[in-house]
Amino acid sequence: MTRHDGDMERTFAALPPAHGRGFAQTWWGQAWLQALEESALDSGQLKAGRRLARAGAVGAVSVRPGRITAVVQGRDRTAHRADVLLEELSAEQWDRFLDMAVERAGHVAALLDRDMPPHLVEDAAARGIELLPGMGDLEPECGCGAWDHCGHTAALCYQVARLLDQDPFVLLLMRGRGERDLLDDLQARSAAPATPSSEASTPPEAQGVDAAEAYATGDILPPLPTLPELPAEPGVPPSLDTETPPAPGVDPAALEFLAARTAAEAHRMLAEALRPGPGQQVVEAELTLDQDAVRFAAGAPGADVAERLADGSGRGREGLATAVSAWQLGGVVALSVLDEEWTVEGETLARARAALDSAWDEDERPSLRAKGNRWTVVGAPRQLRLGPDGRWWPYRKEGSRWVPSGGPAHDPATALASTQVGAEEAQP
Repeated sequence: MTRHDGDMERTFAALPPAHGRGFAQTWWGQAWLQALEESALDSGQLKAGRRLARAGAVGAVSVRPGRITAVVQGRDRTAHRADVLLEELSAEQWDRFLDMAVERAGHVAALLDRDMPPHLVEDAAARGIELLPGMGDLEPECGCGAWDHCGHTAALCYQVARLLDQDPFVLLLMRGRGERDLLDDLQARSAAPATPSSEASTPPEAQGVDAAEAYATGDILPPLPTLPELPAEPGVPPSLDTETPPAPGVDPAALEFLAARTAAEAHRMLAEALRPGPGQQVVEAELTLDQDAVRFAAGAPGADVAERLADGSGRGREGLATAVSAWQLGGVVALSVLDEEWTVEGETLARARAALDSAWDEDERPSLRAKGNRWTVVGAPRQLRLGPDGRWWPYRKEGSRWVPSGGPAHDPATALASTQVGAEEAQP
């Protein structure tokens, strides 16, 4: 048997609240819940679990042989890790199950169709293999300290019933076999050995459908389904709080933050791609490592991750905070205005001077000292920076550091006015 280690753990994103609907629609999902409800000693905890599951308090669910895990938030918003254990089938039991499945091809077809017909479970039981859990088979473990099923483990079980409705391979993984392993074993057992034949030289009859016939059926095929709507918010990445210790040098908190920011960025890019309008969407250039570090820092990471970003980017804490302020005002363009000083010359310089001359009346024009693309107000901690797109970015001086004080404007007077507003707001 070829073992696919990556197939031995599956993580399912947190499901939305289940208001106004049952948790199990299939008979095997209902059998799962029956095992839970027959095992729990306190019906009040089952009710609490149903309320939590309906409210969407169950996080991403991790499924692996013998165990399911999720972080569940109680009614007091306290998060607890909840685990439910289910005994794995032995190697000998799996052999008997595979032999039984090969004998009846309908079993395999049903599983591939994400169905678990009663006769499959009945045939397995006849060979001493209990696929579905019975009373007492679902063993709870919870960080809240409860020794029996609590609201957290019950909520996890109710949520898993919804997963089982969608895919019975989830149950088989809990019993010890991943989908790919199982299908590989079934294929190996069902492959018939080649036998010599006197008719071996006779070419087999062609299989399939005539191309013209297949093309002609195109007009009667049903239309493709409509695209699903964009979710209101990015998905919630799975929790990395598992029993497996992290590899040396791997920071689970940093990985969770990275996954969350990646989900948010993917959601933003998908929203841009689906936005109605003529023409193609602009393909953004790939960010540099420094730009990406600032983007991540703008996602409000924890203190440890923020410290690593500050050190890794070479900006330090204050420098990274300034870069984040620029990023939040204008992304890559604003960051380049913060970091880069360039020489303004030729036609660009002429347009800049014309804009500065026309921005104020003669008696109101401030005295400006130019250096590159930066015009500093003489005797005041205020500055204008010309961006590559011809817009003016306002800056003010805080201590020894120049920091952005607002978004860009095509009119330099408007931009400079925002530096005065920022200075007044900064005063106690």
